[in-house]
Amino acid sequence: MRLMIAGGGGFRVPLVYRALCEGPFAGLVDELVLYDVDEVRLAAIEAVLGDMPADASGPTVMVSTDLREALTGTDMVFAAIRPGGTAGRIADEQVPLSLGLLGQETTGAGGISYALRSIPRMLELAEAMRERCPEAWLINFTNPAGMVTEALVPVLGKRVIGICDSAGGLVQRAARAAGAPLTEGMLDGVGYYGLNHLGWLYRLAPAGRDLLPALLSDHGALESMEEGRLFGQHTLLQLGCLPNEYLYYYYQTPQATKAIGEQRETRGASIHGQQQSLYPSLLQASHPYRLWDSARRSREEGYLAEARTHGEQRDETDLAGGGYERVALSAMRALSGGGTAQLILNVPNSPVSPAGPAAQVAVPGLPADAVVEVPCEVTTDGALPLAQDRPGGQFLTLMQHIKEVERLTIRAVVSGGREAAVQAFAAHPLVGSRPLGEELLEGYEAAFPELTQLWG
Repeated sequence: MRLMIAGGGGFRVPLVYRALCEGPFAGLVDELVLYDVDEVRLAAIEAVLGDMPADASGPTVMVSTDLREALTGTDMVFAAIRPGGTAGRIADEQVPLSLGLLGQETTGAGGISYALRSIPRMLELAEAMRERCPEAWLINFTNPAGMVTEALVPVLGKRVIGICDSAGGLVQRAARAAGAPLTEGMLDGVGYYGLNHLGWLYRLAPAGRDLLPALLSDHGALESMEEGRLFGQHTLLQLGCLPNEYLYYYYQTPQATKAIGEQRETRGASIHGQQQSLYPSLLQASHPYRLWDSARRSREEGYLAEARTHGEQRDETDLAGGGYERVALSAMRALSGGGTAQLILNVPNSPVSPAGPAAQVAVPGLPADAVVEVPCEVTTDGALPLAQDRPGGQFLTLMQHIKEVERLTIRAVVSGGREAAVQAFAAHPLVGSRPLGEELLEGYEAAFPELTQLWG
């Protein structure tokens, strides 16, 4: 199998290669093509891969800055691109912070800005795939993953699947804390509904009996997992479920905004500084893999640091890596005939055409063609979303609200409507006013002048 990674100079690419060299995914890929527009980053990641302690079963590696060449003959595409680079992330975060709003990469105004840049480039990739490798599957990591995936469905149909390791990580942590670890690739009895970075685990019944109520009542067990420490038992008992960690930005908005504003530098600025020095150093290092892995661990330790204001540490299993790339490779293995897998993925709410009046949906209350994040069964025919309970009022209301924001953002890109972009910013619950929506878009247009080209 030939796998192409769009964004092949990305920081996390070695995690994919490592997984392809050992364990259950060894031998799955014969040829790995790294495509990127940045030759320096490509060369640095190629050096890291060449220095990795892997056996001879790893795939051969090619690098390319030619998209058409990279796609030719490809069976599977992983996409994790960041138009504007880490410098762009700084602006994504700082523009809303300057207005007293939450400044976060994928949540709130920063996520809309990121989408306005990433969707056009991802649509170009999808069109190139349709021309050069029409039978290939696209596994999308590019953030905001759910919104980007929804924008690509009209081009690629069922052959685009969005992934994120956040929801799956929550389920695995909850199962371990409840004393019933789940077999990888199995989600029997798991109830989870939401959008990307906006979901809730509402049932955990691997053997038929729901373990979630007892887990929520067990203070010690909750303290053993990231989300338990993040939200606190009182909040979780009121909710009656376990939220995705990104809901911290909605449930604790003032605290999160204050904590981010009080940091010496934003998360984006920290990562940008690290990578500015890291990539040239990787090309000079005698052991680039060791240098990269040390930087990776440091980066993992800083994830959601604004939510850990009392010196808490991330779980060692999270620091070890092995999240999103295992989700992606599990999906790829199932798509290519390696057996059925159950994974939480971003796919359209209904596997059938939404044109029918009685289309069955996975998440009742959301449109059939809306991309949702739910447990799916993955086979050679694609990812089938599994039916979930109808979300409770507060959960469904928030999902509907954010879905409308996502659709306004996609419309702004696809139809070239600046007004739709203003409405997307204004409608977001973490913004909530048209004047702020106008100021945000003006700030992002100043930071990213290419945005004005979208409006025609």
